[in-house]
Formats: sequence, C-alpha cells, structure tokens
Amino acid sequence: MDMNSNQTSPVMAFVLLGLSAHPKLEKTFFMLILLMYLVILLGNGVLILVTILDSHLDTPMYFFLGNLSFLDICYTTSSVPLTFNSFLTPRKTISFSACAVQMFLSFAMGATECVLLSVMAFDRYVAICNPLRYSEVMSKATYVPMAASSWVAGSLTAMVQTSLAMRLPFCGDNIINHFTCEILAVLKLACADISVNVISMGVGNVIFLGVPVLLITFSYVFIIATILRIPSAEGRRKGFSTCSAHLTVVIVFYGTILFMYGKPKSKDLLGADKQDLADKLISLSYGVVTPMLNPIIYSLRNKDVKGAVRSLYVLVCLTL
Repeated sequence: MDMNSNQTSPVMAFVLLGLSAHPKLEKTFFMLILLMYLVILLGNGVLILVTILDSHLDTPMYFFLGNLSFLDICYTTSSVPLTFNSFLTPRKTISFSACAVQMFLSFAMGATECVLLSVMAFDRYVAICNPLRYSEVMSKATYVPMAASSWVAGSLTAMVQTSLAMRLPFCGDNIINHFTCEILAVLKLACADISVNVISMGVGNVIFLGVPVLLITFSYVFIIATILRIPSAEGRRKGFSTCSAHLTVVIVFYGTILFMYGKPKSKDLLGADKQDLADKLISLSYGVVTPMLNPIIYSLRNKDVKGAVRSLYVLVCLTL
C-alpha cells in the first residue's frame, strides 16, 4: 500500500542532470557558452538596431531579419540561463511550473523560426521572380501580418505540446537527462501512455518542419531557375547575393536539426553512454551556435547590412 502511494505521488520539481557526471566539462562549457551567449546578444542586438535605425533597411526583408534576430535572442535566453544554473549549482532542481514555462518558450521559439524562415524565402521569391510586383505584393499590410502570424503559430503549437506534456502524471523518477526541460526528455519520465503526445508531435513536425522545408525548397527552385535565365554574369551574381545569406542560414538551421535527430543510435552500452554525452553537447551547441552564426552570416554576406553596421560603429565611436 505504501509502495503504491509512493509510486503515484505527484512530482513537484525536476532535477536537471546536465553534465553532472563530467564536472570538468561543466567548467569548460560554462565559459564557452557564456562567451557565445554574449556574442549572440551583441550580434543580434546590433542587427535589430540597424534594421530599426537605418532608413535604407526599411524593407520587408530586413523587417523579417530584425524579427529573426529578436527570435534568436529570445530562444537562447529561454534556455541558456537555466543551463548556466545547471553548471554552477550542485542541486540542479527546477519547479514543475518553471519547467513548463521554459519548455513552452523554447518550443515556441523553435517553431516560430521554422515558419519565419519560410516567410523569408517567400519574400526572396517575390523579389527575384516577380520584382515589378514586389512593392505591391510585399506591402506593409502584408509583411507585418506575415511576421506576426509566425509568432502566433509558433506560440499556439508550443501551448498545445506543453499542455499535453505537463498534464501527464509523473510519479517516480524526476531526473531529466538534459540541461533544460526538453520535451522528449520530460516525456520519458511520464508514468502513463504518451501515444497522444507522440501523435501530436508527429503532426506538429509535419506542419512546422515538413511544410516550411517544402515551401523553402520550391521557392529556391524558382529563384535559382530565374537567376540562371539572367543573361549577364553581373545580374546573376547580384541575384544570388540577395538570397545567399538567407539560404546559408536555412542550411545551417535545418542541417543541424537533421544531424541531431537523423544520426544512427548506438546499441552497445559503452557506445550509448558516449552517445548520450555527445547528444547533450550537440544539443547544447545547437542552442547557441545557430543564433550566433545568423548575424555573422548576414553581416558578411549582405553588403547593405555590412554597410549599416559599419555606419553604426562609426556613429558610436564619434559619440564616445
């Protein structure tokens, strides 16, 4: 009777395992992630500033870029502080409600970025394949609701997935084998049937991963076909330069996801332990590497952004 009572007692908090078994790695990765987080805040913060302050960047493409930069800051901020806490404190606990909030924010930012990247691909498609109608199609009355709908869609799916996960009974092991309340790691602790969650996440993956990938792919098929029909080499170069930064970001974003979830699982116990550590480090790196690379990619591969950043730097230097 007592045993049954213990098994069904509700979990009020979770323990984040993180890298507890590798204390030396904790110190190393704390410094590394801290440095990368500061670069994320600085790089994306500068991009947001230049898209707001520079009148030459008052276009749909840079409006979406400002949203992407703000999204990257929100995404990393939803998880990195919790990761720091797991590195610095011996008892790595998080309350049930805080876990739900962190899961929602992380899930919402990831889903929103998938939709936003497809919206940005559509913007490039219209600009290159139908330039004469660009200002008409991508008017402010169009691109602002498109960006807003990305945020709403990401928040709605996160609300559904988080509510389905956190309504499950957790009775027993409350140790999450992760740095944060990653939804798959949390679902492993449920002592009930999670088939509804699996189906829901499968549908969500199709909508928020599959559909955006298809839209991006079709957009770039038409974009590349249009650029290749341009007679002059200079025209083709200019056409590719207008979308190369976005395409690079897309490849980095989806390529990392495919690498994380598409690699084969090890079957032997020793290999599984090593893979578990590798999975954690890859997941940790993914959460900061992609948001860190985005502003670097746009600064290096987009001359308008590069010029705006340079102008902002000169302005700050003159002010100081």
